[in-house]
Amino acid sequence: MRVNTLKRAAVAIALALPGAAIAAVVAAPAAHADGCYTWNRNLYQGRSGSDVRELQIRVAGWAGNRDIVELDGIFGPKTHAAVRRFQQAYGLRVDGIAGPETYAKLYELQDNDCTPRHFSYSELDDGCGRGGWSGGPLSASETRENALHTMWKLEAMRRSLGDEPLYVTSGFRSHACNNQVGGASDSQHLYGTSADVVSRTSSLCEVARDARNRGFSGIFGPGYPDHDDHVHVDSRRENNDDGVSNSTSWSAPDCGIG
Repeated sequence: MRVNTLKRAAVAIALALPGAAIAAVVAAPAAHADGCYTWNRNLYQGRSGSDVRELQIRVAGWAGNRDIVELDGIFGPKTHAAVRRFQQAYGLRVDGIAGPETYAKLYELQDNDCTPRHFSYSELDDGCGRGGWSGGPLSASETRENALHTMWKLEAMRRSLGDEPLYVTSGFRSHACNNQVGGASDSQHLYGTSADVVSRTSSLCEVARDARNRGFSGIFGPGYPDHDDHVHVDSRRENNDDGVSNSTSWSAPDCGIG
């Protein structure tokens, strides 16, 4: 990730005051820290807007056990708690306020296409090698956005598991690809909301157990049929187009998850 530190510093100066005093600060002029996104104000409980939603995408993997961070653009208690966990995980000041220090870490973590630095769109693209984001039930842009959300959750999991590589063996699948691999007709892979992952440094059970804290509402791993060689994670609870939204389904019996 390439960060323009001078421009980022200009934004940081205008955002330096913490707590209630932030409200009195006039937002800094637009300046781009990278080719993806730049925050121009501090964010904390009570604030709302598209900049809050961009933050929520990036801290969604710090939701906590059995919880999710809704991408609603409203900075509420769940977002506050996720920001605090993100700050703690990266050794930042833990105050639940997204300000210069938190943004600097996010800029460091994200590439110019908004993906987290350890994952890429190509990894989450059609698992049959055809490429592209079309061929599923959603538009290509919607599917791609879901994949980005998934990647940020995986980035949090990677950090939690010791910053060692996680490997995606299957991400988005078109209907044709899903049929080819024998996937379920209502598979979350069709929506870009899921990934099958493995690790060379953590056991599959360690991966599955950690996924419980990363905002994933679908987890299937060892002991679940056909999942003894990978862990499937998905965000079905947040998927409003699949007919199973607001549901949580976890099954990795060999790991004590059910």
